[in-house]
Amino acid sequence: MKTNAGRFFEDYRLGETIVHAVPRTVSGGERALYHALYPARHALYSSDEFARACGLPAAPVDDLVAFHLVFGKTVPDISLNAVANLGYAEGRWLKPVYPGDTLRSESTVIGLKENSNGKSGVVYVRTRGLNQQGEAVLDYVRWVMVRKRDEAAPAPEANVPALSKAVPAADLVVPEGLDFSRYDFTLAGEPHRWGDYDIGERIDHVDGVTIEESEHMLATRLWQNTAKVHFDATNRPDGKRLIYGGHVISMARALSFNGLANAQMIVALNAGAHANPCFAGDTVRAWSEVLDKAETSAPGVGALRLRLVAVKHGAEPFGLRDEAGKYQPGVLLDLDYWALVPR
Repeated sequence: MKTNAGRFFEDYRLGETIVHAVPRTVSGGERALYHALYPARHALYSSDEFARACGLPAAPVDDLVAFHLVFGKTVPDISLNAVANLGYAEGRWLKPVYPGDTLRSESTVIGLKENSNGKSGVVYVRTRGLNQQGEAVLDYVRWVMVRKRDEAAPAPEANVPALSKAVPAADLVVPEGLDFSRYDFTLAGEPHRWGDYDIGERIDHVDGVTIEESEHMLATRLWQNTAKVHFDATNRPDGKRLIYGGHVISMARALSFNGLANAQMIVALNAGAHANPCFAGDTVRAWSEVLDKAETSAPGVGALRLRLVAVKHGAEPFGLRDEAGKYQPGVLLDLDYWALVPR
């Protein structure tokens, strides 16, 4: 048998490292397609000249392009038979990715826990994205619920990794040469700088986008994400294709431009949860909360820790959880990240 049905929960072993197939060379087409799929307008990723004025050699591809590419490589080995992708932690962007770079991925299994129903289990992996020099460009943990092939298969000893609630500000990696001391706020689109944001402040990003089946499918294929729940409508009892969670992340990040146009670079992913499923026809809106602030040693560069929440149209304004602590049904995404902002 030459075909691959993908891994099931009982196929994973704690501590094993999986080298994922099919490296991907990044081209300018990646940026063009990303900006066609999402209303992404952050200046550092849109203009080589703007990026050079900020001390970089050229405009990198959007941070989430790198994330999607690295993530997509892992799907055939980690989440092909997934029920759902559950969360993220301890993510750091370590080097910008430029057109011409070639990315590959490898993941280490750091935790396993069978679910009480005996039909599935949760697999925890730490994934690294590597460039053509073998340098890590991205490192993150995610956990995913995976079906069992045989419900009678013995469960491994439960091992849930202890994960940090947030990446410490001191561990943020600022790209070499980044300098916001001559930052052009007019060209960037908004006047707000690091000092204009207050911890606890909430921002309604106003705009909304209705999710289309065709756009979701184009995005999933672009990142070579082969998870069955995104492609095969017979894979779910409701006959619907689940919108790729990364599609919701990128949509919400792009919508956050209105109010956070100067939150230029994502440098860490502290936590993330896909709170409720998203389907074609849902209209996505977003709001943010400033969780923390930090200075950096780079000229003119500060860091904001932000909560980005994506919701369905009609959800309670700034609503997140109910009285029992569960996510409200209109909440699609709860993402906690650090971004670099001009001071």
